[in-house]
Amino acid sequence: MTSAIDLQATFIPNDGEFFRVKLALDIAIEEVVNEPGCIRYELTEATEEKLVLTEQWASEEDLDKHSKGIAVQDLNESLSALLAEPVKIERL
Repeated sequence: MTSAIDLQATFIPNDGEFFRVKLALDIAIEEVVNEPGCIRYELTEATEEKLVLTEQWASEEDLDKHSKGIAVQDLNESLSALLAEPVKIERL
């Protein structure tokens, strides 16, 4: 049996872009929670300085499919001009 994969993604919005970043994440969350293998996909911290998304996936295969999926592509496109730095993704 494989163990679940836990991730944390940190988003640093440009000055004044917090609400647009949060909206883009909220839209993505609505889509991603229905993806196969998604156990958890939620904002766990949201301040003007950063937003933290906590993820849990049932398998490496599910995470890989998610990473290549349309929801992530749409999110990356939406955030392309809104972030002060690249998204930081950490395995927990």
